[in-house]
Amino acid sequence: MSKKHSEAAQAFRAAVPVTLPVLAAYTFLGFSYGIYMSSLGFAPWVPFVLALVIYGGSLEFLMGGFLLSSFAPLSVFLVSLMVQGRHLFYGIAMLDRFKGTGWKKPYLIYALTDETFAVTYTARVPENINPTWHQFWVSLLNQSYWAFAALIGGLVGGNLPWDLTGIDFVMTAMFLCIFLDQAFKETKHYTAVIGFVASIGALLIFGADSFMIPAMVGIVMLLTILRKPLEKAGGFAQ
Repeated sequence: MSKKHSEAAQAFRAAVPVTLPVLAAYTFLGFSYGIYMSSLGFAPWVPFVLALVIYGGSLEFLMGGFLLSSFAPLSVFLVSLMVQGRHLFYGIAMLDRFKGTGWKKPYLIYALTDETFAVTYTARVPENINPTWHQFWVSLLNQSYWAFAALIGGLVGGNLPWDLTGIDFVMTAMFLCIFLDQAFKETKHYTAVIGFVASIGALLIFGADSFMIPAMVGIVMLLTILRKPLEKAGGFAQ
């Protein structure tokens, strides 16, 4: 086995365990997304294809309504930008990590969802594992989980005998677990407190439907302003 194949295989084995929480969440949400699209009258392959070419959970749910409504590209663009605009901040945070990733870089940028960002940014990659391959496999595995769950949901359709109301809470629970895991890794919790305070402040000011982007702007601004004091105090997780 060549060195590159060996590095890729080792990174794959290291990536699988850290994506298991995402597998659990995407199984339920992707499945419910497939069922939702089926209930709107779309063929089973439609949610699967959308999962491949759009790959944005919230936007994909909205896409069902967009496809059934009148042609309004500007409106769709603006709504899409508002819904997915938070990824701009994820991209800024990953600039250094994407350096030197070669041919994998376009896909890593494309596949940077909330969950993939959370996993790749917080994961502690062993020294013997190639970090670029690790990011690649995490991204590809997560998209595969979502796409195939959506396909299965589309195939099953609306014939399930139980109510799936509230299933989207699994995503909230997953992010809470990731947040707590990252907070416990920090010896000092300055960044966690900043993120929590900025999010609560934005929620109170802008409301539950519009707080995400203002919260992330506030977090970025606060961390930028307080970067030097936090670094001196050892407030960034290593």
